Formats: sequence, structure tokens, C-alpha cells
Amino acid sequence: MTDNHIHFNKPFIAGKELFYIAQAVIENRHTAGDGPFTKKCHAWFEKRLNCSKALLTHSCTGALEMAAILADIQPGDEVVMPSFTFVSTANAFVLRGGVPVFVDILKDTLNINEHEIEKAITKRTKAIVPVHYAGVACNMTWIMEIADKHNLIVVEDAAQALLSTYRSKFLGTIGHMGCLSFHETKNVISGEGGALLLNSPELVERAEIIREKGTNRSKFFRGQVDKYTWVDIGSSFLPSELIGAFLYAQLEQADQIINVRQQLFRKYFDMLRPLKQRGMIRLPFIDDHSDANGHIFYIITRSFLERSSLIEYLRGKDIQAVFHYIPLHSSPAGVKYGRTSGDMKVTDEISDQLLRLPLYYGMKDYEMERVVEAINSFYTGKYRKSRSRNMSDKMLSNGEAKFS
Repeated sequence: MTDNHIHFNKPFIAGKELFYIAQAVIENRHTAGDGPFTKKCHAWFEKRLNCSKALLTHSCTGALEMAAILADIQPGDEVVMPSFTFVSTANAFVLRGGVPVFVDILKDTLNINEHEIEKAITKRTKAIVPVHYAGVACNMTWIMEIADKHNLIVVEDAAQALLSTYRSKFLGTIGHMGCLSFHETKNVISGEGGALLLNSPELVERAEIIREKGTNRSKFFRGQVDKYTWVDIGSSFLPSELIGAFLYAQLEQADQIINVRQQLFRKYFDMLRPLKQRGMIRLPFIDDHSDANGHIFYIITRSFLERSSLIEYLRGKDIQAVFHYIPLHSSPAGVKYGRTSGDMKVTDEISDQLLRLPLYYGMKDYEMERVVEAINSFYTGKYRKSRSRNMSDKMLSNGEAKFS
């Protein structure tokens, strides 16, 4: 790759990350879990997001696995979730013997179709896991009403949604539990890392135990017991203090980071609007009831073949654009461990046609302009006319060239 390459994502330093890591090692002399910086992260989440308790984990996958234990998922219990999500959303519950029940997504937000959730509920259903795709909120009012009606636990997969809101509430704090990610592809990063948000106070004590390998070690360090011992199932979900140090520096700059990403999102949207108006592409949905954090900017092409051609064309321009999830319901493990409720028409369509564009903190205007210029060239320039005319004619004849 040349210096001219536009990456899909770039890890970054926003403030005092390296200073805090050095401080953790040299001054605090604490590099294992739950040191001073980890505690500062916990306090930041609890104050800013207004949740009962926040616990850093080694990944969002770890947070989801803790949530599955706290939800008391037993073999055969069913968990309703979208198929258009990362494997960890399902895997965390499958590890407890749970059965993912896959539901289709909406064509606008790409989130779980709330109208299909109740149809998927049986006497074995234990939980609902809404996934806030691209930091855009699911219809949490509807979902919580269904959960209350059927006495179900709601675990928000808010991996992509830090500081996104729904009706003025932060995503991850509306359900009983919420899970965040700080993987290097997210808005606020620590390389790897995650957090479990607990919104029901009665879950806190057991969550601390599960996170500490099934021991009451947290109580011991608070002086509540004179020794700690094994009292429950659990695992080592703690991240290193070095992760906490890096993350805390990013949290100090979180508003600035997200503001920049939202600005980049809006620039993409405005520059690509003419292609949308001509029926060439679809752009992300903007919801009046939520404030998204600018995590992903995607376009939706008119076919799988068109998307594949566009990826190849952008690669030739030294631009990295990538597709996203392969639907879980049709994956080998999804077929083996889960079941499908209703058809997956929208999920299959979006999986074939969605393309994520480069978007990262520190992205320059000229880089974004290069991306948009290349996309415009593909659809309207000489390449499109000479290389794609046959494909376009075929799509027109099949009624695929315009979006409903």
C-alpha cells in the first residue's frame, strides 16, 4: 500500500493515551485489571451515561458473555435477535446453551424489525437482544413494551453506539443491560476492550463476581469480607490496566471524537445526495427520534454484482471500502445452533448490497473528496459507461435499478 492509500479505518491518538500508559506502569505500578484508570473509566460511564454500574471487560464479546450468564440463559432458552449482526451477539448465548431466534431487519434503519419480534416469542423465550446498527437506535419503546409484556430480559448490543441516544437516553442504558465495544474500528478505542452497563441494580453484585472468575474478590478489596473465595461461575473478563489507561484518555476526548465523526458523516451525506436523488444508491437513514454518533457511513448499491464491481473499482483507486455482515441465519453455525422466525428478505438484500466507506477520526476533506469523486466516476463516468452498461441494462430489465 502506498502513502496515497485511503484506509477504511485508522487507529489514532486523541490525547494523553501514551502518557497515561506510562503513568500506570511507572507511577501507579499497576498493569493488571481494576487499577486506578479502570476505576476512572467506570466512574466516567456511570456519571455520563447514568447507569447503575459500568464494568470494563476485555471485549464487547466478553460483555455479551457476562450478560448471557446474568440473564440466566439455560440450555434450550431462546433469545430473539437480528441476523444482521456480528457473530458475538449470538455466540455469547449459544455458549450457555441458548438458541438464537433470528428476525429480519427494517429497510430504513437496518435494525431489528420490532413488528416481527412478538411473532418470534415462544414459551422458551428468555431475552431480546436489539443491535443498534451504525449507532442508530432501535425502537426501544416498542421493544421494552414487548419485554415487559412477556417478562423478558433486554440486552442492548450497543457495540457501535457509544453516546448515541434514543429519546434523550443513551443507548445501552435503556434495556436491563448494555454492551459497548472499544475495538480499534469503533469511535472511541482501546485496541481491544468493552464494557458491560448494568441498568438494574440487582444485577450488580453478581456481575462483579462473574467478572472476577466467580469469586467475591471485589467485596474483599472494598473490605466487605475478610477473604475472598469461589462463589459462582465466571471467568477472567477484566482488561489490563493499560487498556483502561488508553481508554480513559480517549473518553476525555469522546465528545470531540464523535463530533468530528458526525461532521464527516454529514459531509458524505451531502456530497453523495445527488447520486441518491438519481436513484443510483441509497444513503443511511436519519431518525428524528435519535442522535447517532457517526460510527458508519454506508451506501446501498442496486445489486451484489454492482457492489463487487464498485469495491474493485475503488481498490484500483487505492481506496479501501468494505462490505459488512454475512447473515447469521444462513451461516453454518447459525443453521446448527439457531432458528429463523419469518423470512429474511431484507437481511439478505442488505448483506449483498451494503458498502461501508472509509471513515475515521483525522480523515481529511481531500480524502473524503477522493472517495466521493471515485464513486461518482464509477456511476457516471467513462468507467461506468464502458464497463457497466450491460449490467445496468440487465438490472433495468429486472426492475432492480431503482429503490422503493
